[in-house]
Amino acid sequence: MKVNRFERFNFKPFIIEAINEFGFYEPTEIQEQMIPLVLKNESAIGQSQTGTGKTLAYVLPILEKINLGRQEVQAVITAPTRELASQIYHQILKITEHCLPDQAIMTRCYIGGTDKQRTIEKLKVQPHIVVGTPGRVKDLMVEQALFVHTADTLVVDEADMMLDMGFIEDLDQVAAKMPEKLQMLVFSATIPEKLKPFLKKYMENPRTIHIQAKRRAAENLEHFLLPSRHRNKKQLVHDALIHYNPYLAIVFTNTKKMAEELAGFLIEKGLKVGRVHGDLNPRERKKMMKQIQDLEFQYIVATDLASRGIDIEGVSHVINYELPSDLDFYIHRVGRTARAGNAGIALTIYELSDEDALNRLEKMGIQFKYVDLKKDGFVEADERNKRKSRVRKEDEADKMAKSLVKKPQKVKPGYKKKMQWEMDKIKKRQRKLNQKKK
Repeated sequence: MKVNRFERFNFKPFIIEAINEFGFYEPTEIQEQMIPLVLKNESAIGQSQTGTGKTLAYVLPILEKINLGRQEVQAVITAPTRELASQIYHQILKITEHCLPDQAIMTRCYIGGTDKQRTIEKLKVQPHIVVGTPGRVKDLMVEQALFVHTADTLVVDEADMMLDMGFIEDLDQVAAKMPEKLQMLVFSATIPEKLKPFLKKYMENPRTIHIQAKRRAAENLEHFLLPSRHRNKKQLVHDALIHYNPYLAIVFTNTKKMAEELAGFLIEKGLKVGRVHGDLNPRERKKMMKQIQDLEFQYIVATDLASRGIDIEGVSHVINYELPSDLDFYIHRVGRTARAGNAGIALTIYELSDEDALNRLEKMGIQFKYVDLKKDGFVEADERNKRKSRVRKEDEADKMAKSLVKKPQKVKPGYKKKMQWEMDKIKKRQRKLNQKKK
C-alpha cells in the first residue's frame, strides 16, 4: 500500500480518508511549509504561482483545528470572486463528507447574487467555517446576523486581486471585528505596495513562504507564437480553433468588450461558445459556470477573471488573442491547461508591438515555438530574431549598393527607377560571389 506523507501532520482520520480519496500522497511545497504554521496558529503570507495546491495548504489545518464543542464561527475564508469562493466551499464539503454524523463540521458559503434575507434567517445557527466574498460577509456582519468576532482565523485568498477589485475596505471592516490575536493567512501571487498597510495593521511579524516556480510554466505545456501579419485576428482565432479541434479551449482577451466581440464573431461562424467576464450578472455567471462544468461548450472566451480564481477542468488549449499588460497574467492564463500531469498547448497571436513583452517572457523562461497558419493547418515558421537579422542584412546590402551607384548631377525623369535597377544588379552580383565563396 502506498504511504501517504500527509499522515505525519497527525490529521484526524476523516481528513486522511478524504486525501486518500483525492489520490494525494505527497504534499506540495507550499503545503509542506504552510500546514505546520497554520496548525501552530501563526500568521503567514504565502506567495506562489497558480496550481501549487495552496487551497489545501490552509483548508486542511483549519479543518483539523475546528472545535466541535463551540457552535460558533471559528474561521472566515474570503475570496475575490463568487466562483473562487464557491470552489473553496465545495472543496471543503468534499472533505467534510467523510466526517462521522455526530462530528459534522458546518461550513456555509456567502456570496453576492443570492437571497440575503433567506441567508439571514438561516443564520440562527452559526456555522463553524464561513467562506465568502468580502462584500457579502461584511453585509451579514453589519446586519448582526453573522458573528465573526468569535473567529480565530481569517484567510485572504488572491489578495492582490482583492486590492484590484476594491475589496480591501470591506476586508478591513471584517478583520476589525475579529479578535486582537487573530491568525491571518494571506495568499497572493504578488504583494503590491498598496496592500502592505492593510497587512501591517493586522499581521505582526508574519512568516512569508515564497515558493519559487521551478519553471514558470508546466513542463508538459508547449508555447506557440503565431504572427498576425495584418490578418484578421478574429478569423485567425477561428481557424486555429478549427485546426486544433480541442477538448476544451479558453481564448483570453484583455477587455470585456473584446470578449463579447470575439465570442459574437465565433458564434456567427457556427461555434458554440461560452463567455466568462465581469459584465455577466450573477445569474448569468452561475448558469455559464454550470454549463462549462457540464461540458456544454468546446470553446470559452474569457477575460483574466478566468485566469485566476476559477478552476475549469479539462482545458486542453489556451489561446491569447492579445498579450496581457501584466505578464504575470500570461503565467496565470496558460496555467489553466497542462494540469494534473496532462499535456497542454498555449498559442499566442502576436503583433510587432508585442516584441518587448515577448522578450521579457523569454527571459522568464518561456520557450516559444514559431508557427504560421496555412490552409492545411499549422506549419513551422522562422523565429522573430531570424527575420530581424535577415532584414538587417538586406538593409546593409542596400546601403552598400547605394554607395556604389552615383546619383546623377542633373536629375532626369525616371532616375529613381534607374538607380534601383543599378542597385539590384550590384546586389545580384554580390549574391553570386557569396555563393561561389561558400
